[in-house]
Amino acid sequence: VLDSLRTRIQDLNNVRLIKPLKSIQHVLQKASESAFTWVVHVKKMKAIYHILNLCSFDVTNKCLIAEVWCPVSDLANLRGALEKGSRKGDATVPSFVNRIPSTDTPPTLSRTNKFTSGFQSIVEAYGVGDYREVSPAPYTIITFPFLFAVMFGDLGHGMVMSLFALWMVLTEKNQQKKRSANEIWTTFFNGRYIILMMGIFSIYTGLIYNDCFSKSLNIFGSSWSVKAMFTNQQWTNKTLRTNALLTLDPNISGVFSGPYPFGIDPIWNMAVNRLSFLNSYKMKMSVIIGVIHMSFGVVLSVFNHLHFRQKFNVYLLFLPELLFLLCLFGYLVFMIIYKWLAFDARSSSAAPSILIHFINMFVMQGKDITPLFPGQVCVGLQIFLVVIALLSVPVMLLGKPLYLYWLYRGGKGLRRRRVCEIRHILKTSFMLLRTGETTGETHYLDFPFISMNKFDFADVLLYQAIHTIEYCLGCISNTASYLRLWALSLAHAQLSEVLWGMVMRLGLRMTTRVGVVFLLPVFGLFAVLTVSILLVMEGLSAFLHALRLHWVEFQNKFYHGTGVKFVPFDFSLLPSVFEQDGLL
Repeated sequence: VLDSLRTRIQDLNNVRLIKPLKSIQHVLQKASESAFTWVVHVKKMKAIYHILNLCSFDVTNKCLIAEVWCPVSDLANLRGALEKGSRKGDATVPSFVNRIPSTDTPPTLSRTNKFTSGFQSIVEAYGVGDYREVSPAPYTIITFPFLFAVMFGDLGHGMVMSLFALWMVLTEKNQQKKRSANEIWTTFFNGRYIILMMGIFSIYTGLIYNDCFSKSLNIFGSSWSVKAMFTNQQWTNKTLRTNALLTLDPNISGVFSGPYPFGIDPIWNMAVNRLSFLNSYKMKMSVIIGVIHMSFGVVLSVFNHLHFRQKFNVYLLFLPELLFLLCLFGYLVFMIIYKWLAFDARSSSAAPSILIHFINMFVMQGKDITPLFPGQVCVGLQIFLVVIALLSVPVMLLGKPLYLYWLYRGGKGLRRRRVCEIRHILKTSFMLLRTGETTGETHYLDFPFISMNKFDFADVLLYQAIHTIEYCLGCISNTASYLRLWALSLAHAQLSEVLWGMVMRLGLRMTTRVGVVFLLPVFGLFAVLTVSILLVMEGLSAFLHALRLHWVEFQNKFYHGTGVKFVPFDFSLLPSVFEQDGLL
């Protein structure tokens, strides 16, 4: 009896427990294969219903009404999509689009592709541009990798960086399919085109510096020759025995045959005064690049003034700002270039100091110092430039507030129109417009500077004073800030030279058979240190400094960055939308 009961219990377990469990496992296994697809469908449906809940419901016509922003160039596509949806859904009320006027400031749309999206991200990390404001992104495509390359100029390092970026570009489709969870790798991959441009520009500046892993390339042959020193009996056997250092005198005919065709002559890599020469060259080059870059930023502000119909800003802001910058630091650039062109090897010992002349320009002295060019001090050119720069400051400080005050205090019949005009000026100038949270209406009376019966001149003057002080002091500090181009370029070159001298040179000096075997690990150590220190660490440092030069020194001359980014409905943005609204 017990055996029969055990048999029945076992049969019941097989029929009621084991087989159903296996059947359930089989069903779940089949369902797991489609689970990801189901999740995607559910998320898309949630997103669609979430957007539909933002629409207004018309009880009479039993339809949904939505007020949205849409690019003008995409209106035809929008109408076509709505018509297609109406046909497929057999809707009783056809879908259509009406363009309605709005007093709200539209969001900013910047169309990008896979090449320009990285540079646009650099700009938007500073701030999203205002609607119809000049965008620095097209110019950043050139200026950002160039300023990086000035600090990172090395032919060998630039080639390694370019090859790495080129590999990411060529394999981008496979990398996108893998969807790596490594955040560092994702960051590098998203900036692959930026890294490629930085590497290409570093190759160019490396050729200019004639620097490849701290070594020079003698492609065209040096323009210096020691033969003339022996021919003119400047060097004798006694000189060779007593002097450890022999100096080439460019004043002797035949020593210097002309400039090197491209970049710096390779003989400077052997010179004792190489560092002094490169310091002077790179420091002056950094000032020239900085003044040109800042002047370009000031010029771009004109397009904002004209577009927002503020022509008075061209005369009261742009012109005094440009005059202040060019009369002081533009003149400094002129002196640097003039000294390069006017003095040769024979007259270089009599060349005056540019720094001394620039300091004496402010204290209005220096008559006893040798002038850089005829009439520099006697004619009063420097005094004239300083006076023009000083007169530009009160124009920047008082010009705009006084103009707005005069505009407000105009004739009684034009008062209301002038008030509206001042409102528009202040809205586009100070970007302090508030928008109603529920109705979306614009409340102009929330402006602290003006109402229908009051114009606060003190507040406008205070804001303009802050802008003037920031600009004038910024021109001085920003010009000095561009010296980081010289400092980081010098640091990169010295680190590369130290790494070569302390690692690679030791392996190359071994001439025995053991040295040949020892050369392989030495080269491996040199490669690891080059990639980790010079490429990664120095590259990130130069990247951050180039980023600062664009954000602080360049973009603040014309770019407000206080806009709102246009974010259209996109299924790729679903996770962030759900997390924000608490739907996941």
